[in-house]
Amino acid sequence: MMLDYTGFIVLGVILLIVFLVIYNIYVQLIIKKNKVKEAMAGVDVQLNKRYDLIPNILVIANKFMEHEKELISEVTKLRTQAASLKSQQDTIAQKFDLDNQIVSKMDKLLVSVENYPQLKSDQTMLQAMQTYNEVEEHIAAARRFYNSAVNELNNAVEIFPSSVVASSLGITCCPFYEASEAAKSSVNASDYLK
Repeated sequence: MMLDYTGFIVLGVILLIVFLVIYNIYVQLIIKKNKVKEAMAGVDVQLNKRYDLIPNILVIANKFMEHEKELISEVTKLRTQAASLKSQQDTIAQKFDLDNQIVSKMDKLLVSVENYPQLKSDQTMLQAMQTYNEVEEHIAAARRFYNSAVNELNNAVEIFPSSVVASSLGITCCPFYEASEAAKSSVNASDYLK
């Protein structure tokens, strides 16, 4: 008696195809999740460069800017808070918030430099400000890379069929880096020159 294996073979091929599709989705989700982690690590590297540079700027500014002690103190406090955060998922939004606050305070500080001709002409301060501007450009590039990686992951997490696999793995959407409301509004330098 001859057994008919064609039904088993067809079922086996279908199961193999389903397995390969699910496995491919799984691999792509993990790649996207790790790309977001890599991008966040890149942002962290650039932010740490800023955090390392800020004390140098503050020390130089502190010598000349007696009237800006409170602003210098605020920047120091924010820098310490931000540098102590780890880039875990639950602290990303907190890191972005502190980053926006630091940018706002540093912008005030750098605009205030205009009130101090000796500081404005100090070669060390000029070099520190130039380095700070370069670091800010690197941070902006790292943020763009992060947002691109987050966009890819979030699309995969939200679109069927990968949404089913992502849900079963506990992979969720990540927050985008967004500029603060203060950063979105236009700056009036006269507000800072008092």
